[in-house]
Amino acid sequence: MIILACDHAGFPLKEQIKAFFNSENITTIDVGTYSTEPVDYPDYAKAGCERVLENDTNVGIFICGTGIGMSIVANRNPQIRAALCYNAKMASFARRHNDANVLVLPGRYMKKRTAIKTIKVFLTTDFEKGRHALRLKKF
Repeated sequence: MIILACDHAGFPLKEQIKAFFNSENITTIDVGTYSTEPVDYPDYAKAGCERVLENDTNVGIFICGTGIGMSIVANRNPQIRAALCYNAKMASFARRHNDANVLVLPGRYMKKRTAIKTIKVFLTTDFEKGRHALRLKKF
């Protein structure tokens, strides 16, 4: 399952992403926020992490203004590997080398087209394991 979480700055991009998923008949779980009214991003990052960790196949897409805040909060959980990615190449490496289970996007600095391309790569790229798995054990 794909878990969506955002703060007020990430809300507009999250809604565009939701519309894309709906058009592709892909089900998501949206833990909020649900408007551009100011909120505290840690609340939504934590809620998103809880839902991601409910099932090993779940992944998260978290969005805030720069992506930095959501990344910091999400990565405080030792079972979360959140990667702030500004493009598809970064998303590919996040999955292949780090087995990231949360993609963080910068809502104020990313257009819909780039976000969708980045998400597609994130969702379709597999973890390479091998030497990268050995590194993950050191986390």
